[in-house]
Amino acid sequence: MNRKPDLLWILVFLFGLGVVTTGYAQSLWERKLDAPYEVPVNPQQR
Repeated sequence: MNRKPDLLWILVFLFGLGVVTTGYAQSLWERKLDAPYEVPVNPQQR
């Protein structure tokens, strides 16, 4: 008899995935804030 995965394990998996995704996005965000921000200037643009 095959059992469906328990709702608890599904929630644990989704929570873990959310934590990993949030940590990755936060590290990208902090890395982007550390980089100097430069606006490309195009003098030929009218």
